[in-house]
Amino acid sequence: MLGLVASASLAADRRLDIRAIEGVYKHRFQNGTVQGDRYMSEDILEIVGVAPDAAYVRAHLEFYNGHICAISGVARVEGPDLVYRTPAHDAAGKPAECALHVSPGKGVVSLADDFSCRDYCGARGMFGGAKFRTASRRPIRYMARLKASREFKAAMAEYGKAQP
Repeated sequence: MLGLVASASLAADRRLDIRAIEGVYKHRFQNGTVQGDRYMSEDILEIVGVAPDAAYVRAHLEFYNGHICAISGVARVEGPDLVYRTPAHDAAGKPAECALHVSPGKGVVSLADDFSCRDYCGARGMFGGAKFRTASRRPIRYMARLKASREFKAAMAEYGKAQP
């Protein structure tokens, strides 16, 4: 029993090193529409460290019939994961927190949520279950353009408001 407690404690103490997963991950695949049209789609995950315990994360996932999931923000290290939590309320003031987990694993980086991020997806989309092969990770060569983007600026403003 003591061994189980000790190994659980070690797992809980394991903290993610953002530098180990920084970069852009892409997955290209054949997609289609209900009319039978075929086209190429690309899922993208960007991770950029902004502090030792925080990283800008942008996920863009494409699904059948042109539906997408898209989200960006500054995620914080929570144990072995990065977790992006959206503001607790939407523009209309109703509770709307979404918690997106970015989890590095053996050969993959996975996305997960508890369906709380559905507002960021079209009818056929969801973040949960999305996986990016670590072999697809590349350095971000367009960093100036990324940092000038509307998404990055909004994420950094939101992150700045959350700082003490």
